[in-house]
Amino acid sequence: MAEPPSHLSSFKDELIQLIKRLGTYLALKMSNLFSISLQKLDPRSVGAIAGLAVAIIFTYRFTRSPAPPTRRQPKRQAPITSSTAISTQSNITLMPSGVYSSSEDLRAQNTFDEFFQPVKPTLGQIVRQKLNEGRKVTCRLLGVILEESSPEELQTKATVRPSVLDVLLEITKFCDLYLMERVIDDESEKNVLLALENAGIFTSGGLVKDKVLFCRTENGRTSFVRQLEPDWHIDTNPEIVSQLARFIKYQLHVSPVKTEWTTGKVLSSPSLEKFFGF
Repeated sequence: MAEPPSHLSSFKDELIQLIKRLGTYLALKMSNLFSISLQKLDPRSVGAIAGLAVAIIFTYRFTRSPAPPTRRQPKRQAPITSSTAISTQSNITLMPSGVYSSSEDLRAQNTFDEFFQPVKPTLGQIVRQKLNEGRKVTCRLLGVILEESSPEELQTKATVRPSVLDVLLEITKFCDLYLMERVIDDESEKNVLLALENAGIFTSGGLVKDKVLFCRTENGRTSFVRQLEPDWHIDTNPEIVSQLARFIKYQLHVSPVKTEWTTGKVLSSPSLEKFFGF
């Protein structure tokens, strides 16, 4: 059988001597502590003390003594440039907190935007806002509600502009609306009423046929407006708009060419629907 190495034998001899000395020392201390002499200790007490000493020594040696070094094969590494080292150091420093913080901030911002996203106003809300809560409105037909632009055209037909229909119906729900126009004959009146009826204005909206007024002159339309005293009047004739400026709170001049009005009571727009943003 092979003999144990010399360094293991010396370690065992040293450990035995240390245990003996520590046992004697602990026995003396314990006897002094409890006011008993070493001779009065029975073998069972001495063995218990010695066992405790051995446990303490082994625990101390194995927790404090370093593990024997192991030889490892060196691993070849690629040369590290200064830029690579800086980038690596930056990643080590920033990645754990920076990326997490950025992703969390982005998620929180998205949640905030979705929750507080402004609600798009409805057409009814836009109409009420643009009309400043005005409740009575008068409006001419030619060039505003109808595609035709002259009384002569109405003698043969009348056509409601599709793009203005939604806005017109919303105005009838909210306002007391009166439509008016100068016509040449009774046939023109029939054509206008038929066009409005076919467009659903009398059924879907709050407009009734009695609120569609006809006259034979431009001055007749001016008289209608002054008698009704609306909050708003909508017209294409700049002369009538100018005459009514002293009497009507607000007016909308519908014209493809923008007209600069000296009074703030008159606004200008290419069409009725564009005035409301449509």
